[in-house]
Amino acid sequence: MAWWFQFPAPLREVALVRLVGSIGAGGVLYLTPLVFHLESFSASNVTMGVALAALAGTAGRFLSGVLLDRGLNCGLPVLLGCFAALAADSILVEARSVSAYVQGQLLLGIAMGLYWPAIELAIPLGCSSGSQPIPSARGFALARTADATGIAAGALLGALLARGSHLRLIYVVDMACLAAMVLLLLLRRLPDPPRRRRHSGGEAPSSWRDWLPPLLPVLAITLLATALPALMQSALPLDLVRGGLERAAMPESLGALLIGLQLGLLLLLQWPVGQALARRPVAVGLGLSLASFAVGTAALAFSALSQQGFWLVLTAQLPLALGMAAFLPTATEAVIQLTPTEHRGVAMALFSQCFALSALLAPPLAGLALDQQRHGGGFWILLTLLCLAGFNLAKRLKPVTAAT
Repeated sequence: MAWWFQFPAPLREVALVRLVGSIGAGGVLYLTPLVFHLESFSASNVTMGVALAALAGTAGRFLSGVLLDRGLNCGLPVLLGCFAALAADSILVEARSVSAYVQGQLLLGIAMGLYWPAIELAIPLGCSSGSQPIPSARGFALARTADATGIAAGALLGALLARGSHLRLIYVVDMACLAAMVLLLLLRRLPDPPRRRRHSGGEAPSSWRDWLPPLLPVLAITLLATALPALMQSALPLDLVRGGLERAAMPESLGALLIGLQLGLLLLLQWPVGQALARRPVAVGLGLSLASFAVGTAALAFSALSQQGFWLVLTAQLPLALGMAAFLPTATEAVIQLTPTEHRGVAMALFSQCFALSALLAPPLAGLALDQQRHGGGFWILLTLLCLAGFNLAKRLKPVTAAT
């Protein structure tokens, strides 16, 4: 545990909040589609709920980003997000109708919108706190490791609940984790963002025209790459329980365990991959992630064509986990490197918005493909081609100076 104390105390506190929150979120995000598949909801209804959650988070993200750029403490949006998520869980644990499901998803979307820009910005702020500041790239590696640990634990716990036919208890677990987060936030204040500097004389404040254009390639890659986690949460569980052209359908519990395997691999890979990529240009990490996603989605596509397709699905989990491990800390670090300090709240909101847009667009398209084709083979191969195209964009990114 000595390595843990090498990080500044404020950064450790942020990582602890993320760890606790991710335990509950791991079960809710990845296993909600299975909960409502058991209620005989159509794939379109399930994925539409995921998309509406993403849409609901749009306003919350921008509001959180703007307030953070004006010096609002990072903990307040996170605290508000906890209360919204508690309300969502209280609805979803009893939901039996589409309308109740949608209400819960909308509240979850608002919670995520408030949470992510603030908890992401808290990382570089925590890295610069204390007597021995560290590079923000190392801080993001720690944060993503905390996320991966919590999400893997939550999803595996959900898989055990699914095996015992108690899948809805994932919402009770999430409520307990949210209550613990509220307590942590009340006991430990998260970092304060710097307030906007007042410029005097002939010095002009930085304009969005200065920092937004260089950020657009990173946002475009993020929009593509973040479609994969959204589909792992929504389309993949439904694809597994429905089966492919030749691949047999899997029981809900096996699908949940397979998702847990991917998250377990992510847990094992996140820290070493994040640490290795922290010493390299961000283009390297983004390219590695997209190439890994292409390999994984190709394996998922071809799994539909074989009676032994389960083994291809199993094999796909390693490159998919590697892609996630490479992408998440690298992309966030790229945003920090390319954005002036006084605009990082809005930049983090834009970055988080890519997750929302991906969740808004990708799951409904996947749901339509599953309802029409009865399998996801064509959809996964389309994603393979898009990832290869994004890989070419990542190669053209210019290296930027590492943030400290």
